[in-house]
Amino acid sequence: MFNQTEDALTWVQKQGCGELAEKMGIEFTEFTIDRAVARMPVDGNTQPAMLMHGGAYVVLGESLGSMAANLHAGIGKLAVGIEINASHNRSATSGFVTGVCTPIHLGRTLTTHEIVVSDDQGRRCSTIRITNIIKDMPVAR
Repeated sequence: MFNQTEDALTWVQKQGCGELAEKMGIEFTEFTIDRAVARMPVDGNTQPAMLMHGGAYVVLGESLGSMAANLHAGIGKLAVGIEINASHNRSATSGFVTGVCTPIHLGRTLTTHEIVVSDDQGRRCSTIRITNIIKDMPVAR
């Protein structure tokens, strides 16, 4: 996965974090093992009432948490989500939301991250927790 001769933020910006995250407009702005930050536009990610869709918060959280877990896992390993939950505190209606992902536990086989998503005014919109299991990278066939 991550080529350690390259800066982690540059790597994740080039690599991306999947088609869904790309369609939702997720952009990484900081990426280390200790802290990963990404933002996502509200526009295009709303429910019919023009409020940020709760599932969009979860996509942002899972994108951040899974990528951070893979950075921790290292070369030859793959981190995949096994559990995620979210508590939504408020709905963003315009601008961007920003997710800040920090590790709660970084183990050899499991990681747990907390992602706090805030609106442009710094108000907490959602709190997400994700647990990933670390496995050996599948062999290409």
